[in-house]
Amino acid sequence: MPHSAHESQTAHQLAYTVHPGNGPYLMLLHGFISSSAQWLDNLQALGQVCQPVTVDLWGHGSSPAPEDLRYYSPASYGLQFEEIRKALGVEKWLVCGYSLGAGLTIRYAYDYPDHVIGHIFTNSNSALADPAQILDWKATASKASEKIRLGGLAAIEKIPVHPRRAKTLPAHIYEALMKDASKFSPIGIANTLLATNPNTCIRDIAPYNPRPVLLCAGDKERRFKNNKLWALEHMASLKCVSFDAGHGVNMEASEGFNKAVMQFIQSLV
Repeated sequence: MPHSAHESQTAHQLAYTVHPGNGPYLMLLHGFISSSAQWLDNLQALGQVCQPVTVDLWGHGSSPAPEDLRYYSPASYGLQFEEIRKALGVEKWLVCGYSLGAGLTIRYAYDYPDHVIGHIFTNSNSALADPAQILDWKATASKASEKIRLGGLAAIEKIPVHPRRAKTLPAHIYEALMKDASKFSPIGIANTLLATNPNTCIRDIAPYNPRPVLLCAGDKERRFKNNKLWALEHMASLKCVSFDAGHGVNMEASEGFNKAVMQFIQSLV
């Protein structure tokens, strides 16, 4: 991307937190209308083999919510991740994406392979969406976005994946996610629906994935079954570990998730 374009999209910066740990940095990116609180049961264990860095999406957590839609594209997120990496002062790191965040981290690993040791992702129906799903999202994005802008937090609460419906999660994570949900920015959520969600599919680049990648799959999520099979067939350099969990695999099966990710990291460094 031209230097001038880079400069035009650095006025805002994603919020991130560096957590205690040993080894290479690992960026952890949450999903749509979630927050970095989703990693609470992973940080201590992962810190044995890496240094976790939790990042907030635009309009989530402590990150701002730019009005300019250009900030919300996968390419612009990649520029932001690069700014964080440079601020940490390292040439290479690991990245891990959950759900919507997975499409962004997989794309980042493809665009910046020289700076990625390896990457991890969890169930992501946006990253692996088929063409019909993408067309549907693009067709409904404007209307859905306008509802959020007009309705604010009350409208956000009606979104099916809002954390208030995730009552099967460990209580401390549920409470932390709900606390963060009160800070969602309607502008940020609306712009994510418009410019991020419909554009995070990585099916076009999956066969050319350049770095080792681990899929931590929650097999209870029926909607992800076909997407998982597609990834296993088409994604280069992919290893997969499956768990008796749903969409929130790192929260629902944290012990197994932590073990699998730790082993994956140790195999690379």
